[in-house]
Amino acid sequence: MAPRMDDVMRLCCDISADQNINITFRQSAKGAMMVGGCAFLGGLLGGPPGLAVGGAVGGLVGCWATAGQFKPLPQVLTELTPSQQRKLYGDVMAILRNLDWTDVAQLVAMVMGNTSLQQQVMAALLNYVTKELKGEVRHGG
Repeated sequence: MAPRMDDVMRLCCDISADQNINITFRQSAKGAMMVGGCAFLGGLLGGPPGLAVGGAVGGLVGCWATAGQFKPLPQVLTELTPSQQRKLYGDVMAILRNLDWTDVAQLVAMVMGNTSLQQQVMAALLNYVTKELKGEVRHGG
């Protein structure tokens, strides 16, 4: 990975860690399979009323089982594929295009010292996570 991309990824990790951002991902297919399976089983065992009860129970089980575990955003960022990193890098570089830095420490200091830049980078990061990764964001905790 290019040094500038490494710097930007580190900046994104530092900003999201500073803001204590956590992410979870929905697992709709897994939940739908649970609902369908419980509805099918209920239908086999209880006919039409069993189908309704099985669907309701399956919905509850699916909801519980797929309730995503929140991960710290810096961890999610370190798990991105190279193509995902390039996309995020492009989004953040659109904001940082006028900055000139020599190392990651200088970049982080420049952005963290400028509230407007920090907010812009954070907005780009959260937009990327929700739009591209389909993640659900939780601040704090």
